[in-house]
Amino acid sequence: MTGRELIDVPWIVLVVYWAAAAVRTRRAEKTESAGSRYSLMALLSTGYGLIFLNEKISIGVLHQPIVTPNAPSAITGVVLTWLGIGLALWARWHLAENWSARITIKQGHELIQTGPYARLRHPIYSGLDLATIGTVLVINRWGGVVGTAVVIVAYWIKARKEEAMLSARFGEAFQEHCRRTGFLFPKFG
Repeated sequence: MTGRELIDVPWIVLVVYWAAAAVRTRRAEKTESAGSRYSLMALLSTGYGLIFLNEKISIGVLHQPIVTPNAPSAITGVVLTWLGIGLALWARWHLAENWSARITIKQGHELIQTGPYARLRHPIYSGLDLATIGTVLVINRWGGVVGTAVVIVAYWIKARKEEAMLSARFGEAFQEHCRRTGFLFPKFG
């Protein structure tokens, strides 16, 4: 398998699991506005487009390699991609019926504090950011660097909006959870 194939596999696994698991979620009680949803989708589409499409479409300097292709950066990229997707899948499994692609409070919503949520408030976004960085190391194009920056900003914005909704719903329990956990990086001790 090539480095590219080795990063395609975890992304495909993620999409298949996400689609299968989305069938079993609770009904939404409160949801972000359409404007918020579509602006985040536009950012993520732009970011991932710069990463994955730029490999096939030449867009000036964005199509140029970041470094001379080499095995250590490709291996590191594959490992980071698999680790990031693994973290996102683990986190998604712990969210179970509380998960939504949109910023949402579900009926009977629970504040999840198990698994990766014991140390990290947004492990899905952390995992996807890590997988995105790994993917860009393998694809090795400047467009991927720009795309990664856009993706990280989009997930940061989404996480902040989720925190506002969770804080309104869970009050002091969520504030205590914030004191014990990291935002996008794990908090220990």
